[in-house]
Amino acid sequence: MIRPILAVAALVLLQGCSAIKLGYQQLPTLSYWWLDSTVSFSNNQTPAVKDAIDKLYQWHRQEELPGYAALLQRTAELSTGQVQPGQLCRVVEEVQTRLDTLMRQAVVQAAPVAMALGPRQLSHLARHWERQNEEWEKEWLLGDAEARMERRLDKALSRYNSFYGELNTAQIALIKTQLTQSPWTAEWGRRDRQRRQQDLLSTLQRITQSNMTQAQAEAQLWGVWQRWLQPPDAGQRAVVQSLSQRACDNLAQLHNTATAEQRVRVARRLRAYERDILELTRP
Repeated sequence: MIRPILAVAALVLLQGCSAIKLGYQQLPTLSYWWLDSTVSFSNNQTPAVKDAIDKLYQWHRQEELPGYAALLQRTAELSTGQVQPGQLCRVVEEVQTRLDTLMRQAVVQAAPVAMALGPRQLSHLARHWERQNEEWEKEWLLGDAEARMERRLDKALSRYNSFYGELNTAQIALIKTQLTQSPWTAEWGRRDRQRRQQDLLSTLQRITQSNMTQAQAEAQLWGVWQRWLQPPDAGQRAVVQSLSQRACDNLAQLHNTATAEQRVRVARRLRAYERDILELTRP
């Protein structure tokens, strides 16, 4: 259940305003469809899975959305002027804290589902990931270094354009330089992706093959989440930490080149997100 849960944060923080309301309201159904396509639940398992998703959704809507709205309000105010990397990193840290709270609740609901999985379902999960990894590699590893960089640049510009509007030539050049200097490579991304998948799969195998209590299963799943964020290997962990810091540095650099019109656009977008989230909190 881990990946669908992260969709909550993505819908809240990254999507267009109408998509927030529509996507969030449909999240229980979409999450079940995604999970079912991943592991193929039996008819007997389906009611418990849907109930677990619904409980998590209701808890998040009541308990967490107000905090996201407040965070968006503060971020909108911050976006009207110059920013420092440390200010942006504090926003990221607050988001991470909220995700940790979310995942604490998620593992409680996910543990019984994980305990009920069978060998065929875990094999189905492994095959699902193999197909996804093939698509990922086509997107990120196909072509020479220049072609890969152009695809990365196109994706980055698409994300920034949705907030700032059309970027100027200097801003585009800045983003390309940032990507060139990034420690992230497609090869590293593939290894990290496979690491996370194998970690979850081996954990699910331990849960299903051992006579664990629910509390033990919850602890196992929580460990997966922690290792996803902080890899046990020191080298991988250093890359993750460098990427996190660079994300703050890079966004601060770009934002500080933004025109007054671009900053107004960002603030308006964030305030619109805030309004939509507040609407979702109302009965």
